[in-house]
Amino acid sequence: MAEKVIENDEIQRYLPHRYPFLLVDRVLEIEDDGSWVVGLKNVSANEPYFQGHFPGSPVMPGVLIVEAMAQVGAVALLRQPENQGKLALFAGIDKARFRQMVLPGDQLRIEVKVLARRGRIGRSEGKAYVGDKLAAEAELLFAVTDAG
Repeated sequence: MAEKVIENDEIQRYLPHRYPFLLVDRVLEIEDDGSWVVGLKNVSANEPYFQGHFPGSPVMPGVLIVEAMAQVGAVALLRQPENQGKLALFAGIDKARFRQMVLPGDQLRIEVKVLARRGRIGRSEGKAYVGDKLAAEAELLFAVTDAG
């Protein structure tokens, strides 16, 4: 069963990222077992990367959309009792596709589903939408490891 909304202050209890690299503003849905999560990223014109990507035609970099997917997935993983206090790290990115530009003022709805997990390594599928249009998708490989 999907749980309650998770606000930014609670997200920061699970993720070590902070502004300007924290790319999850809110979690809307999350399964108890961490297998499915839906998060939001509000894309503001004030994001620092828009100064250089691209002046006069700002577009959210694809690598940051993928990073936002990974962070949303990490919230689901790191809320699990056995993973609390640990880090979720990228182990690989496969099948990344960018379907639509993400612009200032857009809101990314990010869905992440865990496809497989064996020990500390796993694979998930991430999709980022602007409205009902798919903006990006990728398979994310991750490793859960002890912090620090």
